[in-house]
Amino acid sequence: MKPRSLLAAAVIGLFMLQPVSNLAEAAASKPARTSAKAVQKKPVVKKSAAKKPAAKTAAPKKKLAAKPSAGKTTRNAGSKAAPTGKTQRVSVRMAPAAAAASAAAAAAAADEVALALDANGFPQLGSSAFYIVNPTNGEVLLERNAAAVVPIASITKLMTAMVVLDAGQNLSESIAITNADIDTLKGTGSRLAIGTTLTREEMLHLALMSSENRAASALARHYPGGERAFVEAMNVKARLLGLWNTRFHDSTGLNPANVSSPRDLAKMVSASASYPLIREFSTSAERYVDVRGRLTRFGNTNGLVKSPEWSISVSKTGYISEAGRCLVMQTWLHDQPVVMVLMDSSGLYTRTADAKRVRKWLEQVDSAPRMAAAPVRREG
Repeated sequence: MKPRSLLAAAVIGLFMLQPVSNLAEAAASKPARTSAKAVQKKPVVKKSAAKKPAAKTAAPKKKLAAKPSAGKTTRNAGSKAAPTGKTQRVSVRMAPAAAAASAAAAAAAADEVALALDANGFPQLGSSAFYIVNPTNGEVLLERNAAAVVPIASITKLMTAMVVLDAGQNLSESIAITNADIDTLKGTGSRLAIGTTLTREEMLHLALMSSENRAASALARHYPGGERAFVEAMNVKARLLGLWNTRFHDSTGLNPANVSSPRDLAKMVSASASYPLIREFSTSAERYVDVRGRLTRFGNTNGLVKSPEWSISVSKTGYISEAGRCLVMQTWLHDQPVVMVLMDSSGLYTRTADAKRVRKWLEQVDSAPRMAAAPVRREG
């Protein structure tokens, strides 16, 4: 029995020694793997240390990628990502309101002008000659140099429009812009390129609203008898209206020989107000027309027609160096029509500023026949 017991003891001893050897192997291999990881990590650490900015940039990306795993973190991540999207959506939604508020503020600021009065309580205007009258009863509200004969520039186009409409020509007839419509006198440009074909109505609209010289020239050329007959008809119309200080030499107003007086121009404005198309075209804010295959926007040269503070029924601006900046219009104040003629203004915005001053003054005082003085204009 002893040999068997010894054999059994030996077998049992072998089984007991095997786990110990495995543990020893594990213990021996563990340091080896740890050291291997350490060897692998060292270059990474050195690499990241050598490029600190890259390591800093990479760190937030890892955090953002890990955040969606937690509910609370997901909400935070969503709130952080939201500002970019929300800002875009809010800006799109708020743009119309913001634009409207900005436009209203700009309009309100534009209507605010300083009203300086002279010793007699009359407004001081920057226009060298002016005439403000109520056309229904002939009451003169303000005037200075009302009988002075001065160049009238594109105010001429009101007479051009009346002659065209009086002729009863087909407004749907197509008219082409040619080399004959190029301004060789003042050298002004135009967006109506040579070869542009529009209807007579469109030409009339652009001449009144945007003061397009080529349009006015084309209207005269396509008049029965041509441009010479057209200019003659303009002068005949002036006599019929009692405009004794008025002379025309072309349909555009580029010729400084087109002259009139503020008092005559007030009559011309009142006469043109009886034409529905002149009222509509001269006061429309904009129009898009097809210019040789391209849709082109034309705007009104009088910015006041776009202001909700004004009710304007006829409007026309004008400018050449000999005439200065001019503005004539018929507007409504206190349910009464008022014709304003402002000639030879001293600055770019003076004519519209003068119109605002007149309006402000009329709103403050009782309208009665008055004579007002304007400051002496300095040359240069």
